[in-house]
Amino acid sequence: MLLEREREELAAAGRRLAAGGLVIGTAGNLSVRAGDHVAVTPTGGVISELTAAMMTVIDLDGEVVDGELAPTSEVPMHLAIYRATGAGAIAHTHALASTAIACTLPEIPLVHYAMLSLGGELRVAPYATYGTDELAANVVAALAGRQAALMQNHGSIAIGATVAKSVENLELTEWSAELYARCLAVGAPRVLGQAEQEAVIMQALTGGYGTTKKL
Repeated sequence: MLLEREREELAAAGRRLAAGGLVIGTAGNLSVRAGDHVAVTPTGGVISELTAAMMTVIDLDGEVVDGELAPTSEVPMHLAIYRATGAGAIAHTHALASTAIACTLPEIPLVHYAMLSLGGELRVAPYATYGTDELAANVVAALAGRQAALMQNHGSIAIGATVAKSVENLELTEWSAELYARCLAVGAPRVLGQAEQEAVIMQALTGGYGTTKKL
């Protein structure tokens, strides 16, 4: 089976996203790139129930090279992102908080320093019909300099060097959306200023934020 390890990673990612409540049924798609090939989830597949054998492998032109199921309808978006970024994997779902913000507001401002690992404030890509080149172009633009973005009246998407990292970034995106929604419910959210952002970045660089260290 071509890209067996990568397909196993996608299946595990689907189970993780479902367990975390970020995906329901077939609402989402995942992919991972390995050289000139991309393993993707199948169209119409229940994300939490997908197995490695159910994944499809395509080339960078979108042609199927291995697998028995038709690939996700969002192939144009996935391939456009791979062409435009150095991403190794992509995770997209219709997670509730992210989708609510994407249906309502133009962005998630930088209300928490953890969002800096995603590149800063999260943009909302303008709406376009799913599976179209227009949507693909809108999402690529929203992802410029970012590891995640929202999709207007649609959902959220994240990229990463690995499948695990793309899922981690999608989880942080959903957490950020939930946090921002709660901030709005309480009052006017405070946004971190440029100097505060730069101080966080310097602290992370010198202190190794998010990594374990031996005593």
